[in-house]
Order: sequence, then C-alpha cells, then structure tokens
Amino acid sequence: MNFRLKTSTALVALALAAGPALADMESAKAFLDSEIGDLSSLSRADQEAEMQWFIDAAAPLAGMEIKVVSETIDTHSYESKVLAPAFTAITGIKITHDLIGEGDVVEKLQTQMQSGENIYDGYINDSDLIGTHWRYQQARNLTDWMAGEGADVTNPNLDLKDFIGLSFTTGPDGKVYQLPDQQFANLYWFRYDWFNDDKNKADFKAKYGYDLGVPVNWSAYEDIAEFFTGRDLSHLGVEGEVFGNMDYGKKDPSLGWRYTDAWMSMAGMGDKGEPNGLPVDEWGIRVNENSQPVGSCVARGGATNGPAAVYAVTKAIEWLEKYSPPAAAGMTFSEAGPIPAQGNVAQQMFWYTAFTAATVKPDLPVMNEDGTPKWRMAPSPHGAYWSEGTKIGYQDAGSWTLMKSTPVDRAKAAWLYAQFITSKTVDVKKSHVGLTFIRESTIQHQSFTDRADKLGGLVEFYRSPARVQWSPTGTNVPDYPKLAQLWWQNIGDAMSGAKTPQEALDSLCADQEKVLARLERAGIQGDVGPKLNDEQDPEYWLSQPGSPKAKLANEDEEPVTVAYDELIKSWQ
Repeated sequence: MNFRLKTSTALVALALAAGPALADMESAKAFLDSEIGDLSSLSRADQEAEMQWFIDAAAPLAGMEIKVVSETIDTHSYESKVLAPAFTAITGIKITHDLIGEGDVVEKLQTQMQSGENIYDGYINDSDLIGTHWRYQQARNLTDWMAGEGADVTNPNLDLKDFIGLSFTTGPDGKVYQLPDQQFANLYWFRYDWFNDDKNKADFKAKYGYDLGVPVNWSAYEDIAEFFTGRDLSHLGVEGEVFGNMDYGKKDPSLGWRYTDAWMSMAGMGDKGEPNGLPVDEWGIRVNENSQPVGSCVARGGATNGPAAVYAVTKAIEWLEKYSPPAAAGMTFSEAGPIPAQGNVAQQMFWYTAFTAATVKPDLPVMNEDGTPKWRMAPSPHGAYWSEGTKIGYQDAGSWTLMKSTPVDRAKAAWLYAQFITSKTVDVKKSHVGLTFIRESTIQHQSFTDRADKLGGLVEFYRSPARVQWSPTGTNVPDYPKLAQLWWQNIGDAMSGAKTPQEALDSLCADQEKVLARLERAGIQGDVGPKLNDEQDPEYWLSQPGSPKAKLANEDEEPVTVAYDELIKSWQ
C-alpha cells in the first residue's frame, strides 16, 4: 500500500469548480472511493452515514469561506492538500488551511488573544498551551461548546473516549479546551543492526563489563555514546566517521523546546504524577493546591535552577561536545532531525517520532532491502534524579482550539472541519500518511498490525501501557508564549559557554518569576493566576520530600541496559 501524501485531483476539481452545489453524497462517495478505501475503523456503510451527518450539519453554513492554521508537518500537509478540498466538496464550506512555522502559529494566536481580532477561525496549536487557555479563558471550552452553542454541529460519532490524548487537553476544572489532531512522542532511537552485531557486542562487553542494549539510564547511554564515537564499522559496510550521539545546540526557539519538551523530566527534575508532575512540573514551576504557580527558583519551591536541572543541562552539553557530529552544535531542531537517517549515528535519546515517515524511505542507508528499518525506537533512558512514576518524556499533541473572539457561525464551520479531519472515517488513512496517532481505534487497526515491522517500534509503543508516561506541557505553565521564549535565550547562553549551566538556569528561573510576578500584579488570570511564595533559604526546599531534589552525592548511576526484543515483549 502507498501511504504517501497524494492529492485526489478529482476532489480538488470538485471543490474548486463546483462549490456548494455538489455538497452531497456523490462527492462523499468519490472521496471514500479514491482516498479512504478500507483504511478506516468504520465499515463503508458507517463511513457513508458519518459523511451524511457532515453534509446535513453543514447545510446552513454552505458557501462560507473560513481560514484555519497549523504548523507544517506531514500530517497537516495532508490535511491542507487533500482533506480540506474534500471537506469543501462534501459540505460546500470552503476551507483555507494555512501551513506556517510552529512559532508563527503561537504568535498569531497570541495576537488574536491580545487584540480580539479574528485572525483565524480555528487553530491547531500545541496542547502545551492548556494552562494558558484554562487561565485566560479566551478559548472556548469545548465541553460547554459541544453541549451548548456547538451542539448542532457536534458529531454524535465523535467518540471523545477514543482520543488517547484527551487528558492533555483537559484543564484542572475538568473541561476539555482542545481536540487532539495529531500526536508524536520523543523517544530513544538507535541502530538495531549495530547493537545486534556480534563484534560490537563482544567488544562492548569486554570494555564495559555489561551487555550492549537499550540503555535504561543515562550512565549506560553515555557508555554507548563513547563506545560508538569514532568506532570503525567497516565490517558492517559503514563508511565515514561514526558518532554515538545526535542533538542540536543553536540559540534558536527550537532549543527551548529541546528542554521544555521534557529533557528535564527525563533527568528527573519534576515530581511524580500523570500526565505531569505535581506540584512541580518539568518546567520547574511549582503550583499550590489551587493550581496557582508559586515559584520557579528553588528559593520559592521551584526546581528550574535546582541540582537535577543543572545535571540535565550539563550532560546535554557534554554529550553534544564529545559524541556528536561537529556541526550539531550549530543546528536547529529541523536541521538536526534528518541526520540519524544518513547512516552514521548510533543512537539519539531525544528523537521525535514525527520523523518516522521521513526515516523509512526505501533509499535511505538506514533501511533494509525488504522495507524494514535497520533502526528501532524505544523508551528514552532516564537520569540519576528520576524515580518510578515520574514523567519520562514528551508527547506533542497539536490540538484544535476555537477562540471566543471568533464569531459563532465561523467557529461552527471550523469545528465541523476539525471533526472531519479527526473523524473515524479518515483517521486511519491520515495516520498512515503522517504516523501521528490520536485514536485508540486507529492504533488497533489491522493495517497497523500489518505495517508494524516497517515502523521500527512505533506501533508497539503506542499500543503499550508505557505511552502514558509521555505527555505535553501541563497546566502549571500559565502563559506558554511568554515563558517559552525565556528558555532558548537562557539555555543558549549555557550551550555557547557564555554562562555555566548553573548561571544560565539561575537567570532562567529569575526571568520566569518576573513573568509570574507581572501576571500576579495584573490579576488578569483571576484566582488561578500566579501567587508567588516568599523566598526562603533554598536548603529548606531541598530538604523537603519530592522536587526540588537535593544534589546527589554520585550522579553516575550503575549503568543498566535491556535487550530490545525483551523490552517489546514486556509491552505486549
């Protein structure tokens, strides 16, 4: 089966030439025939019933032209180029689905929040903003919307319980503020073929005294990085210099994501809890029992500049310098992403599964001739401060958000489109294109059982109970746009050597507290906004249970690895 993005010319022609007149079942059947086939969790009869519901619900809005926006990834390209024209042909509502950079999406959303001007009728923006949306109350809470103004345009077959990331888009008030559209995790990536090579296994065991395998902790990851960096793998036909780690370090907004997207939780900085640590999260922000942020620095009970955070940044810099391609330090997220697929990297702790589709192309040096990958993905190893029950990594959840500043009729049209492109009719096919799962029914679909061996562990991960330990930014963060920019600017100083990790993190937590203090003074977030603790001797907080955690006498744990095939069995 060909799962690559393709545009149905017939549907585009229908959408552009015919307009609302062809908003009927014939258009829907053409779409189902040409695009969906049997790649759906619904039977053909149920697909047609769902399409008929969209036709009927959209009838009062036919002829409207609306604009929505998302970041540019394969999933959203497919929506924009294939599903948007199909929706227009079927419903008569003309959709312009813009694709822009992730930072630009946040900027447009922030501008609409500040100005009240309706820039877009719907946003697919990360659920990282859940704390922002819940506190500012400028996004429609979908729980009330679906029961009230949006009831007549809410699909009875939406099946919210089928969405695996709904906990990520739910506020502390129990209301759903966003609808997941795509999800991907950051996992450990490694060369399965190199790890299973007899010579590599024997040499590693002789040098380190334990078996080469998937690293469970950072100590093992470091040994593996050292082992493969500069290693001669000509016996496996590998030419050129080999590296044991891949990362990026350019002072750029994406450097901030590298850390807020849960590097700190992997190190063990936050508290235990799902989907995020409480009362201290992976940003190091502490909240009180009313979910009010009370501090970021250790002196106020936060952990952003605590020993675990310093350890996390120190290790990242050390591994980038010692075990990574020299160019990596000057790369951004998007520049570094394709590097492992070029064939000279042994492992990467921080690898987004959104790169899966681009890393399984048949002509790559990391692919076998039979279409199976030479690499695998597995849970990321954890740092010395981590303990069972603590978040272990990040899961991106690009989610539909309807702003209150959008007129009701335009919000209804956008909501119909949002439900269409996340519907059970289309989700299996969309997931084959972008590999960004949002529905349990899709993950369990037979077509993914059939394709699992071609996807390097992605299907096994999403079918495993382990996936709940990967989650987006939680509700502790009261203003994502304002706080996120502080991370890359301060961490960038540590990466460049302008400051030590401790100095950079001291500056970061102080900057975060300045924002929290401004929000507190402004009072614009009401009784759920920040309420800073008084400063105390940091030792007071470091001696309390949980996060922030006191410095360990020894941050080098006993290294532990596990055989990948045994790990997969434990998931099943």
